[in-house]
Amino acid sequence: MMIIAQTSCADLGNPKNEPVSREEFMLDTICSVSIYGMDEEAAEEAIDAAFALCDELEHKFSKTIADSDISKINASKGEWTEISAETLELIQKGLDYSELSNGAFDITVGGITELWDFHAAEGKEKLPDGGALSEACKHVGYKAIEIDAYKVRLADAEAKIDLGGIAKGYIGDKMAETLETAGVTSAIINLGGNVICIGAKSDSEDFVIGVEAPFSDRSEIIGKVNVRDKTLVTSGVYERKMEIDGKVYHHILDTKTGWPVDTDLDAVTLVADKGRSADIDALSTICLIKGADEAMVLIEKTDGLEGLFVLNDGSVIKSDGMVYEPVGSRN
Repeated sequence: MMIIAQTSCADLGNPKNEPVSREEFMLDTICSVSIYGMDEEAAEEAIDAAFALCDELEHKFSKTIADSDISKINASKGEWTEISAETLELIQKGLDYSELSNGAFDITVGGITELWDFHAAEGKEKLPDGGALSEACKHVGYKAIEIDAYKVRLADAEAKIDLGGIAKGYIGDKMAETLETAGVTSAIINLGGNVICIGAKSDSEDFVIGVEAPFSDRSEIIGKVNVRDKTLVTSGVYERKMEIDGKVYHHILDTKTGWPVDTDLDAVTLVADKGRSADIDALSTICLIKGADEAMVLIEKTDGLEGLFVLNDGSVIKSDGMVYEPVGSRN
């Protein structure tokens, strides 16, 4: 069983079908690839190619890498910037979900996110300046992004793109494609909350994915999902957070105020067919922002999408088609 977690995962494996596995620290988390039923040398070569692609794409999409496509756009002050085909594709997908959510999910949120430091050392955490947040919010607006072939500009020169809410899913999709091109028919990719299952563990045995309980430090699961050729994404307010003066501040931010959103959800796990990890990466964040009632409506009207929600009170609800085996007292 593999546990979906925001920062790591555990492959408890099957002694009769041990995978070829590797972990790397990328995308600000522990990422792993496990390949089943393949010659070790061929599997290692496939994993090499998948992680090389992950590194390449991170260096195009990251807003903190100085020479990335996104950093160049953000530093251009409204001038046209030439970008890669992959960055263009991801920006366009990000725009689709920015529009779908009416800007609640907005890829021009970079001016806000850069004011928050959720990686500060314990005791060094501090809140951003309220005035600076208010000013940054004035420059959040996905309609400022203009595209001309492989060139992008920000009509608002102070706007900044941040693809953090969708990039991991996109990278996971591309890594899966790379593995399959190399002949892989059974594998799990885990990018710290974004899981892609290629095939199943064997012809007769599905992959079993355990969903982590919020705030449990990866010590508790709330249930299990049996899948093959599926992708799962879990987003939670516990993923990145800080506590100041007894109050917890999480990383899901309101694009209108710059402060953490007030939501009745602690965590959202979405399931869809393999190849849609980018989509459910964005949708899981949108669900957290919208809250349980609106999120469930969104899930039920979206073809091929199922979801599991953990509410603030610890209760669990799921969409009608979500096949899920509860574990523990939260259900």
